[in-house]
Amino acid sequence: MRRGARPVRWVFVVVGAVAVGLGIVGIFVPLLPTVPLFLLAAACFARGSERLHRWLVEHRHLGPVIRAYGRGRVPRRARNRALMLIWLTIPLTAFLAVRAPWLRAGLLGVGAAVSVYLLRLPLEEASTPGEDGPIQEG
Repeated sequence: MRRGARPVRWVFVVVGAVAVGLGIVGIFVPLLPTVPLFLLAAACFARGSERLHRWLVEHRHLGPVIRAYGRGRVPRRARNRALMLIWLTIPLTAFLAVRAPWLRAGLLGVGAAVSVYLLRLPLEEASTPGEDGPIQEG
């Protein structure tokens, strides 16, 4: 390994770890882009730590979405869950926590735009054994 390569790898690991942390927060906070943060983390870990990259890509809940998105698709279940969470959280936030009409409209507009984006993504159909990595027992 080159002398200057180690600090660069640590930067990738730190940025990846921050992205994972924000992605986890994004699961519960509306408008924080969860999947893009996990994709950023996977890209950073691929350059910084093979072990962390493998952990994220093979993660029981996050791995299938990351692998499918790498193939240019999104799992139907993940898309439907994202749409459900968007339309449960954004209207609640817009009408219970925001007073400014322009901000309410903005929140609803972002929710609609993200929904259109998700609905236009090609769906990952049920994978066949071996296509999506090793089969997990149990």
